[in-house]
Amino acid sequence: MAKNWAICVGINHYDNMPTLQYAQRDAELMRDYFLNEAGFEKVYLFTDNSPEINDAGKPFNSQPTYGTLKRFLRVRFNNKFLSAGDNFWFFYSGHGIRFNDRDYLMPADADPHPDGVEDTAIPLYLVTERLRRCGAGNVILFLDACRSQESSKGKGIGEEKQKGVITIFSCSPNERSYEIEDERIKQGAFTYALLEALRIQGEGNCATVERLYNRLRYQIPDINRQFEKPRQTPYAIVEPATKYHLILLEKQATERDIATLREEALEAENEDNLELAEQLWTRVLAVSPANGKALKALRRIWQKQDNIKLGRTSENSSKQETKSTGDKAANLSSKETDENSKNDQIELLSDKNVDYTKLRDFLANGEWKGADMETARCMLKVAGREEQGYLEIKDIENFPCTDLRTIDQLWVKYSDGKFGFSVQKKIYQSLGGKREYNREVWEKFGEQVGWRKGDKWLDYNELNWTRETSSHHMGHIPVHMCVGRSWSCGGYVFSLLSRRDL
Repeated sequence: MAKNWAICVGINHYDNMPTLQYAQRDAELMRDYFLNEAGFEKVYLFTDNSPEINDAGKPFNSQPTYGTLKRFLRVRFNNKFLSAGDNFWFFYSGHGIRFNDRDYLMPADADPHPDGVEDTAIPLYLVTERLRRCGAGNVILFLDACRSQESSKGKGIGEEKQKGVITIFSCSPNERSYEIEDERIKQGAFTYALLEALRIQGEGNCATVERLYNRLRYQIPDINRQFEKPRQTPYAIVEPATKYHLILLEKQATERDIATLREEALEAENEDNLELAEQLWTRVLAVSPANGKALKALRRIWQKQDNIKLGRTSENSSKQETKSTGDKAANLSSKETDENSKNDQIELLSDKNVDYTKLRDFLANGEWKGADMETARCMLKVAGREEQGYLEIKDIENFPCTDLRTIDQLWVKYSDGKFGFSVQKKIYQSLGGKREYNREVWEKFGEQVGWRKGDKWLDYNELNWTRETSSHHMGHIPVHMCVGRSWSCGGYVFSLLSRRDL
């Protein structure tokens, strides 16, 4: 099981900047979630009146001043204490500023004057550089910054890339963040939506970076509209982009999440990005401890790394394993088993005696367009609508569960989790989609799955039909049944993606 550690910082009272109302509460609620709900091993809290920290050498006064925060980052992160499959989370709620093309977090005693920023504020690059020293394969930052209610102070942060780090900012670089004073909330809009998203269970959960970010981008502007605040749109920088598919919440991850992450890990390995490949495969193993593909892949990667260190040729590397590789492998799960192709076979079940052999063959050969057309043919046959050539909403509502699952499982299996109705459903729900038509959600969904570009819905032949799934948008196919009735309708799609049995 992977380890999760975190730092939560929340600053209400500033010496030289406007006071905030709920930054401390934001940090405390995030701390409570990490410890009590997500099961984190350790969370460090820095607020206006947080208790002393006693497990980082000499006791630390945890009030979030410049000296305290900078010394803690230097002392606590001087040596590695986590490993490649682990996560370190950093949550910050308070003022932020962008100065001389650098992003800065503002401690309680920071001086926002141009002559004081560089001497009293903490540059974001320093935070991420120190956090990465802990050894965790993944560093995740949530920054609810630029919280001022005075426009002269709302300079914002959110443009500087942090290499190897997942950063989700509470607002875009040209926007500001807002607090919600309503008695039901009393939090920053970003933190309120973040906690709500992390707590989603079952269908539509936010276990991956991509689903979490999509949910926040939809939900936060909606919250601000509801409480009459200016627009605020979260902004993410994910380095490398592969980590959009990273699984953040292990217990909520699905088999499809694991399959997608596995695909990204394999691609990184094929590109000889061994450090990233090791992080991703280790994360797969953390979520799925007996995953045979991950176990084998890690052995391959460690062998390659050892060969590089020892200067061996690829021919020699296959003849022997080094001691360090053997030591690493010995620590892996003893449950490793070879993948058995028989166990991977999907039964081609149908309540309407429809033969799915041809669909399976198209998919197995990566012939996505043929598979898409065959999917449409099979669905029409199941519904008895071959003459009409299209489905009504009632046909989708009455579509047999057995047939729908067979079709979906085939798509998911042969695309390694990238295509299928269930994949589309998760994307649709992450955007706030429901059974009722919503034009804004429908257009966002079209953009997300690659059916829409700019203000234009693509023609069927303009869609991506290349064999390599890595070049496709997540959820790009199946699509024919929708195009057949025109993009502007979407009615059957809403019904289909609202099915509970997907």
